[in-house]
Formats: sequence, C-alpha cells, structure tokens
Amino acid sequence: MPSPVSRLPSPGVPVSFEFYPPKTDEQRAQLDRTAARLRREDPEYVSCTFGAGGSTLSYTPETIQRLREKHALDAAPHLSCMGGSREEIRQLLKLYKAMGCRRLVALRGDLPSGMARMGDLRYATDLVAFIRAEHGDWFHIEVGCYPECHPQADDALADLRHFKAKVDAGADGAITQYFYNADAYFRFVEDVRALGVDVPVVPGIMPISNVSQLRRFSEACGAEIPRWIAKRMHAYGDDADAIRAFAADLVASMCRRLVDGGAPALHFYTLNLSKPTLNVLQRLR
Repeated sequence: MPSPVSRLPSPGVPVSFEFYPPKTDEQRAQLDRTAARLRREDPEYVSCTFGAGGSTLSYTPETIQRLREKHALDAAPHLSCMGGSREEIRQLLKLYKAMGCRRLVALRGDLPSGMARMGDLRYATDLVAFIRAEHGDWFHIEVGCYPECHPQADDALADLRHFKAKVDAGADGAITQYFYNADAYFRFVEDVRALGVDVPVVPGIMPISNVSQLRRFSEACGAEIPRWIAKRMHAYGDDADAIRAFAADLVASMCRRLVDGGAPALHFYTLNLSKPTLNVLQRLR
C-alpha cells in the first residue's frame, strides 16, 4: 500500500508511531503537537489504540480521522473484540474502509473490571478471521505478540501456538509488546520461524519517560525491566536529566542492535509524547 517510509541514516528501517485517543480538548491539543512533530520523521504509518470493551468506541474513529485529515498521516486503527458484538465490529470495519484505511491492528484487548460480557469474538484469532471473511484482503492486518510471553499464557510454547494461529487466520504481520532485552526478541523470532511463521515481526519500542509509570505498565503487561536497568535508574535518584539521558541511550542502543540483527521496522509507543521518541531517534542518527 502506498505510504511514505522513513529511512533513517541509522537505523535505515521504517518507523511507525502509536498514539492513544484523546478525550479532552487539552489532550487533543497535546496529540496535535506530538503528531506534528513526529510527522517530520515520515513514519510508514501511525496507529491509534482502542479502549477495552469499547470505552473509546467513538474516540478512536475520531482520532483516526483527525490524524488522516489534519496531519496527513496514514493512520491505522486498533480494533479489539472485547465487549463488542459482531455487528458493532462490522460497522467499525465499514467506517474505516470508507475513511480509506488499509491497515488495522487486531487485538483481543482487555476486559475492563466490572464488565459483564466478553463480546461475540473472544480471541484475536477470531477477530482476524472475521475481518478476512468480511473484507477479504482489503486490510493489512497487524496482530500483537509477546517475546517475553503473554502474561496469561499457560506456558511459552502455548503462547507461540496462539501467535501462529493468528497468522494462520490471516494476519499479515505482528508488533511485539515492548521489552528491554533484545535477546528475547531474537529468540522469539527464531522460535516462530521454526513453526513456519514467516510474516514480519516488528519490535515494539517504549521510550522511557516516566519510571513509575513504566513500572505500572510493565506489571500489567508482563514486560520485564531488567534488574540492572532498574538499579541504574534508582542510582540517579531525582536527577531527571540524567535519567532521561540514560534511558534514551539505553533504548537507542537496543534499537541499533535490533536493526543490526534484522528487525524489519521499529514501532514506537509514544504515549502521545514526542520528546522521548525523538530523543531515541536522534541518537540513532
């Protein structure tokens, strides 16, 4: 599909950025500033997350339209099957197709606490199959994967089989959960290739901007913060500048190793902030 591709002098691979849908005027202004700054990096595409159980059922389409029309970005919506009926998902797919979207990120999503119904489709595999049945090859479908194993998986081998099932259902590529251990990514790719999976597996990159927030995210999603990294950041105490510099150097070094090792692209989780991601990209140059 036609889209501008960022070819950095280093690492020399496409980049993409993930945003979340704003709910207030202040958050929309923040997203506009971030999107404008990151657009200068000529991303292959950007994506927008989807609230669990449809909590952002309208916010995500609005944000996709804003990113496409106001910022001229190839914006790909996340689509979750949690809490949604087949008809609700069908209508969203029709809406995104009418907008001109050719790429989706299909995820199971998390059921928010207190929600009674799971939705008609229970797993990402079911969602991918549904999209293919409804729209054939119109959409390029990305799915998620977990180099350090999904936190709810029975074991690592079961997690690999679940990922393969999503690809067999029609996924075109995958974006990983973030990690700070490049070896975990390389081992994961080696394992899925051994299972016959040949789609691109793009590492998800989380620049470090807020240490406490990162710890909370990591506890929820099962991403490991290596002990030496946590200890180093703790050693800097309240020196925010030192922490930011160390974090940017750390993530840029990992990105360089990933690219040198064959990663096909880099997907940055921006948290709607531009500076942490730009700090990493600047070091990569």
